[in-house]
Amino acid sequence: MDLTQKKCVACEGGAKPMTPMEAGAMSKHINGWTLARGAKNISKRFKFKNFVEAMEFANKITPIAESEGHHPDLSIGWGRVEVELTTHAIGGLSENDFILAAKIDKVL
Repeated sequence: MDLTQKKCVACEGGAKPMTPMEAGAMSKHINGWTLARGAKNISKRFKFKNFVEAMEFANKITPIAESEGHHPDLSIGWGRVEVELTTHAIGGLSENDFILAAKIDKVL
């Protein structure tokens, strides 16, 4: 399954988050992402040579997130960008999180 070919769709507040089993199955389609206990989010730490490279990577994520209408939580420091994805509207993971994770990975 090529998640990079999919588009994020808006989630309504009444939608159900993925079960841990569903999230585990989806996580097989993305490399290096950590599925949180309880399957509430996925995260990944990207490493760079310095702060400037980390910021450049974060700035490349911005237009992707905007075009998908799905926004990650970012933590940026010297030589690193930590990305966390969850679907806040439903209090857990949706396919959108995995789509955006795949598209972020493609930036590198």
